[in-house]
Amino acid sequence: MPSDFTTSLLVFLLAGFVGFDVIRRVSPMLHTPLMSLTNALDAVVVVAAIIITGRHESTLSTILGAVAVAAAFSNMVGGFLITDRMLRMFKISGRKKQ
Repeated sequence: MPSDFTTSLLVFLLAGFVGFDVIRRVSPMLHTPLMSLTNALDAVVVVAAIIITGRHESTLSTILGAVAVAAAFSNMVGGFLITDRMLRMFKISGRKKQ
């Protein structure tokens, strides 16, 4: 097994554990801004996946890149829809009756 793969896997696992621990400790009041931030990060992931797909290094990398584009894009759109729905819950609907 190449050492680059081992190092990349270790970084991925550590990032997963750190990310999970950070998200777990966020107060419920900050979940909407946090969702917006993760949606922006998903947009960056979509761009990176498009770049990887466009390289055409191998058939497998092209297929996996296309799957990554689809997954990140659906996650990003779903996150924006959920964030929009959460923000609409806090809007005052109509005028108040006197």
